[in-house]
Amino acid sequence: MNDETTVEQLHDFLSKEREKAEFTAQIHEFSELCWDKCVETTGKKLDSKTETCLTNCVNRFIDVSLFITNRFAQLLEKRINM
Repeated sequence: MNDETTVEQLHDFLSKEREKAEFTAQIHEFSELCWDKCVETTGKKLDSKTETCLTNCVNRFIDVSLFITNRFAQLLEKRINM
């Protein structure tokens, strides 16, 4: 293995780790948003209204994340094929 290959592998590794960190940060931000939006009081159990709100919030987050991911993949593919 030469230095150029090692540098490239390190760059790829760091890029993947950065993506993981960004994803984790988004999850934390999303969790705070849904919690603030849906949870009015805390107790031993979530009431059905709160549970439904959290479920809908999570589902919208997943939908938007998938949409954005797919859109970036399409843009990247177009750029590669140019």
